[in-house]
Amino acid sequence: MPKTDLLQGTLDLLILKILTLAPNHGWGISHRIRQISRDGLNASQGSLYPALHRLELNGDVASEMTASENNRRARVYRLTPAGRRRLENETASWEQFALSIRRILQAG
Repeated sequence: MPKTDLLQGTLDLLILKILTLAPNHGWGISHRIRQISRDGLNASQGSLYPALHRLELNGDVASEMTASENNRRARVYRLTPAGRRRLENETASWEQFALSIRRILQAG
């Protein structure tokens, strides 16, 4: 299956979900999206970092500069309580959307 580019709202949802697993830096978030989707989804840096910035401005994630495993500085993002609420709401909306699409695709 070819890697799929992500729509903006979908990428936001995936970032929020990945950050429920643990705080992470941008490359790590991108890697987890690829890993969990079994290489089905790809978040390019050109999409990922603007999405992280937008989520931070909205209060859904917070970040801080920390030393990474190889002693380089990295910005690590974590989910905020507002981000957790947004994730819950958007997950419910996405599931309803997917159900509607599934009903149409399975129509006789």
